Amino acid sequence: MSARPLVLVVSPGDETYRGYCLEQVAAAYDVVLLTGTEPSWEKPFIIDHTVVDLSDPAALLAGGRALAERHDLAGVVTWDEWHLVPTARLARALGLPLPSVEVMRACRNKATARTLFARHGVPSAASMRARTLLEAGLATMTLGLPAVIKPAAFAGSIGVIRVDQPEELPAAFAFASAGASRSREDTGVLVEEYLDGPEVSVECVTHRGATTAVAVTRKHLGPAPYFDETGHTVDAADPLLAQVAPAAAAAVKALGITDGVQHVELRLVDGRPRLIEVNARIGGDMIGHLVRLATGIDLPRAAADLVCGRAPDLTPTRSGAAGIRMLYPDTSGTLTARHINQPFAAHTPWLRQVQWIREIGDQLLLPPEGDLFTARAGFYIVTGRITAEITERLDLAADEITVTTRAHR
Repeated sequence: MSARPLVLVVSPGDETYRGYCLEQVAAAYDVVLLTGTEPSWEKPFIIDHTVVDLSDPAALLAGGRALAERHDLAGVVTWDEWHLVPTARLARALGLPLPSVEVMRACRNKATARTLFARHGVPSAASMRARTLLEAGLATMTLGLPAVIKPAAFAGSIGVIRVDQPEELPAAFAFASAGASRSREDTGVLVEEYLDGPEVSVECVTHRGATTAVAVTRKHLGPAPYFDETGHTVDAADPLLAQVAPAAAAAVKALGITDGVQHVELRLVDGRPRLIEVNARIGGDMIGHLVRLATGIDLPRAAADLVCGRAPDLTPTRSGAAGIRMLYPDTSGTLTARHINQPFAAHTPWLRQVQWIREIGDQLLLPPEGDLFTARAGFYIVTGRITAEITERLDLAADEITVTTRAHR
């Protein structure tokens, strides 16, 4: 028998974006898996698993209980946004530590979060719920334009759109409503004040009520009016971290989170942080991997430590920078070519990874018809010493990578 504690991971995600999370947890813990499909790439990292319909809360609970009967579980963790609430419910049923179901619901619902931010004096965006186009119009008259219309409970910037003129409102409300209709928790729509300024996220680790901001991620967005993320950079020595850390910690506290890893999104308006949302999980788009490349801090390991009641080691072991850029086509259509200059890739050690996620012949759909799941052909990751070097290297690599689509007529 292994002497290592046993962690239950709920919904490991896909290998491309979340494989590193499972691998890093498995380096320190024995892992059992609650998953929606029979494991494939996960097999080297797990000792047991149960396959259930993860969209069915009762099935998820029953599957978790079955694993708990077979194993002495030390903790349960997920990095999957859609399963934060069911995982909290499972932890409560098994008597294991995790933020409460109510806290996770507040994180998942942007309207609830805004209310809590206001109550605790955390600077955020003014926000109003809109059930109809008429209510959305009245909200924009109150909040002013430009405004942002978004689903109350979704993720990945899906259904999020900026409105600059009143005549844009009907199409924007329809776009946000379509995104909101995909939520299992709240199909409502919010109209919010547009926060004009650069967007960043703060990667936080909270232990027994004390939040440590371990890194700040500078985000790069695609063309307006959408908010698709096209890339991220992390610099261990970023001076912005000290400026945004207090606001991130205040937001985490306002939501009642006492333990866990958080991906806190905010914008700098006139140089001052204003909260967008707190995601009670490791950031997507390989952000946890970028944090490790830049600082050496292991966020998946920290997440597992916390659910097992252990204090995570947040000591930086590196001081560098890392960046990721998503590969989008210029136009929607059929993917006809995707390649990288092989001699360049072979002789460029700072180009750490080029990952294709779509095949030739696949359809790539940009907003408004598509979203980040349908638009991206792949991504690449670079490392360096400072942000300026990362930006230069991301641009250099872009010139060596081709993504071509044939538009539909």
